[in-house]
Amino acid sequence: MIASISGTIKLIRLGTLVVEVGGVGLLVNVSPRISAAHAVGTSISLHTVLVVREDALTLYGFESHPALQIFELLQTVTGIGPKVAQSALTVFDTPELVSAIKNQQSELLERIPGLGKKGAQRVVLELHEKVDGFDQSERDLISTWRDQITSALLGLGFSSRESQERIDLVATQFKDVANEPISELLRAALAGGVPR
Repeated sequence: MIASISGTIKLIRLGTLVVEVGGVGLLVNVSPRISAAHAVGTSISLHTVLVVREDALTLYGFESHPALQIFELLQTVTGIGPKVAQSALTVFDTPELVSAIKNQQSELLERIPGLGKKGAQRVVLELHEKVDGFDQSERDLISTWRDQITSALLGLGFSSRESQERIDLVATQFKDVANEPISELLRAALAGGVPR
């Protein structure tokens, strides 16, 4: 099907992008952190998967191949469809999600909208051995959250220096920063006010 797309962003809404590829605008469902990190008129490349349903064809986009892999892996769990899988990647970035599954932290997974306690336990039970192929060093986790917050802040108009100051502030505010949801870290980074 459609494994990847590269093009120019024509429209941004929370959770969706319209990406023009060869004169055709494709509606792509993405996590809100991806839509917040980009601007209209910029280029983007996404790994994609087309979900075919009886009443709809829905294209989901991801900035990394591991994110696409975990999206597909989550859907192998009974009761989890693409909406819940995408919600998981909205609450957690890929390394955080893999770490929670691998370490059998179902209580963390309960934060995912639409999953619930039993769903979180099923995810851990069915997937904790299947995520061993994902690289999960502490350094990768730290790098990932820093990269994502930097990208989001730059996309919102902060300078590189301001972004770094906000990230350093966030790193001191949270005890276990690598295991916090990206949405919480971004909220903390933005709490310092608007860019000059």
